[in-house]
Amino acid sequence: MTARVSVAVLGATGAVGQTFVRLLDRHPYFRIAEVGASPRSVGRSYREAATWREGELSDEIGELQVRACDPGAIRSRIVFSALDAEAALDVERCFAESGAIVLSNAKSYRMEPDVPLVIPEVNPGHLALLELQRERRGWSGGIVTNANCAVTVVAMALAPLHERFGVSTVFATTLQALSGAGYPGVSALDASSNIVPHIGGEEEKIEEELGKLLGTVGSDGAAHAGMVVSAHANRVPVVHGHTACLSVGFETEPSVEEVRAVLAEWRGAEVSRGLPTSPPDVSVLRAEADRPQPRRDADTGSGMSLVIGRVRPDPVLDVRLVAMAHNTVRGAAGGSVLNAEVMGRLGLLPDVEEGSW
Repeated sequence: MTARVSVAVLGATGAVGQTFVRLLDRHPYFRIAEVGASPRSVGRSYREAATWREGELSDEIGELQVRACDPGAIRSRIVFSALDAEAALDVERCFAESGAIVLSNAKSYRMEPDVPLVIPEVNPGHLALLELQRERRGWSGGIVTNANCAVTVVAMALAPLHERFGVSTVFATTLQALSGAGYPGVSALDASSNIVPHIGGEEEKIEEELGKLLGTVGSDGAAHAGMVVSAHANRVPVVHGHTACLSVGFETEPSVEEVRAVLAEWRGAEVSRGLPTSPPDVSVLRAEADRPQPRRDADTGSGMSLVIGRVRPDPVLDVRLVAMAHNTVRGAAGGSVLNAEVMGRLGLLPDVEEGSW
């Protein structure tokens, strides 16, 4: 790459938007040319509009003027969206109609059969749905979504096992960090020394999105995998790092040693490797009885690695394990950035030739 490609970030002042900005600032392939946010921020400098939460905001980005989230105001043809679901439904469609590629973190289009729901190491082949999407909707651009932050943890843990042994049944209990609720998020009175055993819509996302991620792609769109999933979602007093406790049943019963070997060896799809946001190790298998822990492990692989531990027999199903990953990096903005890098490698981004990355 001799010149970085201009991109925009929508919803740039929120928690996930700020993570997008942090990951894309000085990215070797992308340059943040525009930032968009709600009307109350439009016209202000990004530094003034965003209550910056982590690290140092560069002068280059801080001085950008916030624009309306509209294709008439933002001209970049690659758009990273951290908009909430309600706003994303119309805004992302407008950008796709105008010819932009939208890398979305919102749930609005995830379950549409012609919209790729992608974790690069797990199912990059689902990017083929872009062609069907354009054919059906008449868009010159397109929308590619990343998975829900908790679903990302579960799907990455199960993907290599499903490929090898066929996952049939999943019981998932998630312990989800406070940052997953955005800012200001959960009240301190609810979060301190407490567990909240309900997160609106999260259990449904785990039960629905997992089947699409681990399913196949056909002429009619995405076909779901046949596994049965039961989920419990809990908000816990942890800043970053979603944990999933999983009990798994398989079509062909493997030994615990076989499961451990598959998880230890998994490197993900080849097209996802060696990119700027790719972690050195996609899956890190810990042998200690008390790992993973969010405080100690969430930043593994700069927040992009999945950390797995406690792989052991299950008395009801076959195997149980614990998986954890950084929710705003791997489970949100970082996942979308890696999606874009893979798309660039495949020649699916505007102004990027196939193979140039």
